[in-house]
Amino acid sequence: MKNVENDLKKDGITVVKPLDTLTITLIAKFVAEKLTTSLMFFGLKQDELFISISRVPMYVAKMPEGMSEANYLYKNSSIYFKEGLSLEEMQVYAVHEFIHCYQELKDKNNVLYRLGLCDFTNFKTYGMALNEAAVQYIASKALKNEIDTVKYYGIEMPTISPVCYPIICNLISQMAYITGEQVLIDSTLNSNDNFKNSFMNLCGEKTFYVVQNNFDIILNSEEKIIKNTAKLQGKENLSESTISKYSHQIIKHKQNIQNTFIKTQNLILTSYFNNRFENIYSNTDVEDFRMKLYNYKDYIGITDNYSYFNDYYINMMTKLMTKCDAINSNVYMQPYKNSVLRNVINKLLKLLGKSQEELN
Repeated sequence: MKNVENDLKKDGITVVKPLDTLTITLIAKFVAEKLTTSLMFFGLKQDELFISISRVPMYVAKMPEGMSEANYLYKNSSIYFKEGLSLEEMQVYAVHEFIHCYQELKDKNNVLYRLGLCDFTNFKTYGMALNEAAVQYIASKALKNEIDTVKYYGIEMPTISPVCYPIICNLISQMAYITGEQVLIDSTLNSNDNFKNSFMNLCGEKTFYVVQNNFDIILNSEEKIIKNTAKLQGKENLSESTISKYSHQIIKHKQNIQNTFIKTQNLILTSYFNNRFENIYSNTDVEDFRMKLYNYKDYIGITDNYSYFNDYYINMMTKLMTKCDAINSNVYMQPYKNSVLRNVINKLLKLLGKSQEELN
């Protein structure tokens, strides 16, 4: 218990009071309903979830500026809500925090060794930010959030979570588009490696670990921005040099987030589609590849002067026509289908401001 108090103090959290039974009951009912109706294919039972959530210790607490409105502490399996939140707000935030509780795996000594996509078994914790993104992705699904286009740090992107973790939620949605959403949800809830293995199989082992590390870089940079902003706002009569120092740090971390996001997005894109291109053997494969790559445009984030996706798309369509010609060169009656595909691709290239002649 002493360690828990020290952890809370270290994070600047001061417990005000435990939540009353009625409030916990209302939160449990809300969360159980949202999770079971949205995740009906994952074997969740509403009555069992309700009982499980009702048993989670919940507290109202004072929290430092910039900290999340709700926090789950795995050392004592408890949820802390920021003082001043309404019941409706606590219910919404509890969805994310209870998923953390649900995904816990502890050994016989009650020591946590796995939390969804996050692994605690090594000297260093791996996958913390990746897991946060996946949990928020699932929570947003449960709350029936609509996809919204937002702009942060110069990145304009579609995201299912426009307020909480919007950037890494965008990236996790790109990964889920590749692997399929169900394997992501399964691994996040049940703390297994199915999502990790699926992504590695499709994009490569090295890509997975780079992407996983980049999620941490983005989340850490966001936390540093929050801390530096709090320092600027928390004190009066700061010297010009101090203001300049913190402001410079904020600008640096914002740029780091933008750069890391674009690198990560481009890596996911090229790793998957380059690998998939090598496994095209039929006209069906050609059409599936074309549609998969074309629809990827709905997931990407863009910055000023970002043209990587369009350039990549044009190059891959050109290569795809060559591949299609090779597939059909010895297939009876296939040139007609090939010409249809060529017309479709040429139209798409023209929409992007290119023609086949320009590419030859």
